[in-house]
Amino acid sequence: MLERGVYLRALSCIALSIAALVSLAPGQTPAQDPSVIRVNSNLVMVPVSVTDGLGTPVKNLTADDFNLEEDGHQQSVSRMDEPGGTPLELALLFDVSGSIYGRFNFERQAASRFLREVLRPRDAVTVFAIGLKPRQVQERTTKIQSALDSLAALDPTKEATAFFDSVASAAHALRDTAAPGSRRVAIVVSDGEDNYSDQYQLEEALQELQHCDSIFYAINPSGPSIRLNKMSMRGQAYLERLASETGGVAFLPDRPEDLDKIFTRIAAELQAQYLLGYYSLNQRMDGKFRRIAVNIPRRPDLRVRARQGYYAVRPS
Repeated sequence: MLERGVYLRALSCIALSIAALVSLAPGQTPAQDPSVIRVNSNLVMVPVSVTDGLGTPVKNLTADDFNLEEDGHQQSVSRMDEPGGTPLELALLFDVSGSIYGRFNFERQAASRFLREVLRPRDAVTVFAIGLKPRQVQERTTKIQSALDSLAALDPTKEATAFFDSVASAAHALRDTAAPGSRRVAIVVSDGEDNYSDQYQLEEALQELQHCDSIFYAINPSGPSIRLNKMSMRGQAYLERLASETGGVAFLPDRPEDLDKIFTRIAAELQAQYLLGYYSLNQRMDGKFRRIAVNIPRRPDLRVRARQGYYAVRPS
């Protein structure tokens, strides 16, 4: 009788679970229904930027246009948000160290104009200063005026630069405070030169960006003068590596006056960015890095940028 009772209770639990699924409203998924607990989800979200030959964002694509692979295996795109329709979680990192001292005010004004252009009411921004150590000067806020006030209060210094530590600190903030389902973006105004980080170097900073699923954009205000010394060239190479691996871009403007154009281009790209979702066929949450490749087979004329992979870590 005891075994029969256990068996009947098990059948009852299964029946309740099936009933909960059947009773969902049209279009509703188990994750949306409070009576159904989803133990684990392997949904992978991939922000994708698509531009034509002139660099203009392309907004009229559908999920069927994209081909997506993980570690060489074809994946099925199960979700695609409207271009630019997903909220932004933005980390703005501003170099205040000695290497950019002479251009500081102009760069700060350009960054302020960018925030006014790109941020919408549901977006959020956190502001960091890159100097002797990572410094958060504005905690996460959806109030643009608070962010602008924080930028205005920044003062340049002539101190050393803990660049990698600052990038990692921003990645941690995005991971810990970003709203679920949002696009996470780090935008850095810096020459990428590091002479003081004591916790992170290039590879570790990149891993932190990848762990928090963040895109990385960089604007190096030093211009063509970086070619005059190896340290400056190395700093630009760091910026390009962080950007290419995460689906962003590292810009090197010819003149300070080009900063506004670059910020406008980043804003236009973010406002036209697709967010693709797929359920990985690899069910193992083993913490390993998995390579992602995204292309548009029927439109080889288009340029596609997306993060190159992610770490399969079970959500905490």
